[in-house]
Amino acid sequence: MIDLPAEPTHEEDGEPALQALPGLPNTVRPLRFDVRLLPPDLADWRGGNTGLPGIMQFRSGTPGPHVAVTALMHGNEIAGAIVLDALLRDRFRPIRGTLTLGFLNLAAFDRFDAAEPTASRFVDEDMNRVWDPAILDGNRETTELDRARALRPLLDSVDILLDLHSMLWPSEPLILSGPTAKGRRLAATLGTPPTVVADHGHQSGPRLIDYGRFADPAAAPVACLVEAGPHWEAETVDTARIAVQSLLRTTGMIDHAPLPGPVPRIRSASVTQVITATTASFAFVRAFRGGDVIRKRGTLIAHDGGIEIRTPHDDCLLVMPSLRPSRGHTAVRLAQLLDHS
Repeated sequence: MIDLPAEPTHEEDGEPALQALPGLPNTVRPLRFDVRLLPPDLADWRGGNTGLPGIMQFRSGTPGPHVAVTALMHGNEIAGAIVLDALLRDRFRPIRGTLTLGFLNLAAFDRFDAAEPTASRFVDEDMNRVWDPAILDGNRETTELDRARALRPLLDSVDILLDLHSMLWPSEPLILSGPTAKGRRLAATLGTPPTVVADHGHQSGPRLIDYGRFADPAAAPVACLVEAGPHWEAETVDTARIAVQSLLRTTGMIDHAPLPGPVPRIRSASVTQVITATTASFAFVRAFRGGDVIRKRGTLIAHDGGIEIRTPHDDCLLVMPSLRPSRGHTAVRLAQLLDHS
């Protein structure tokens, strides 16, 4: 039997409508999430030191880039916040440039409840779909838009940004680099996670890494998004921590001490197709895991009503499949492997 979580209250990317899956009975019993992390106490950082709540900034006094590491774009993705909280409690300071550490959606985080951990993804709307100047300059008001507008001047000064995320559905960790060559270079330089996926974001709205100068191939500022692993697992914190250490090391903010463990070989891929559920009966033929590679073109992976979903090419990487996608939401991204691990 496929053991899947209960239905999330706030829809995650491509989630969550309950429906039958192969081996799963039509009457789905409630299942509990395993939340193995304690949310950090952010009281010491809520006021910030920049005039923006939750934003801490440190200037070295030595020339160098303005590097930002952000967490809590979604209020229930607490692993990245644990990493930033630890850096702050260790009183880390960069030896060159300026470092900004940001807890983005504090209003959603304040609602986090381990008994219902998906309900605090956002307050009014997904904060990682609003980073379009037309949206930010518009008249619509939500909790997330107000926060994004407040953060905008700060983000316009950032040279290198790493946005820390995690995932609900089973998946290997990865880095989303966006479509630009500079994004792919930054992701490859980080090296952790070792899977780098170039993509064009979401139809429902641009992410922070797609914002302004980060997405302009002719501009120097660059951003990547790390999906560090399952939302509430200790290894996700470890992956996010190593990614941050690598960023600080490669930008010269810490001495070039070696990272723990062997340097992994980078696996690169480029998204070729985004599969959106068009019916409420979308179902994968089995419980795929993000990072699975389907070797042969034309392999059946899902049914969307009466439509068969097959891989469009050989060596097809499944990027963050959502095992219970709602109609109109992303079910999976299909990517072409550019090299082999």
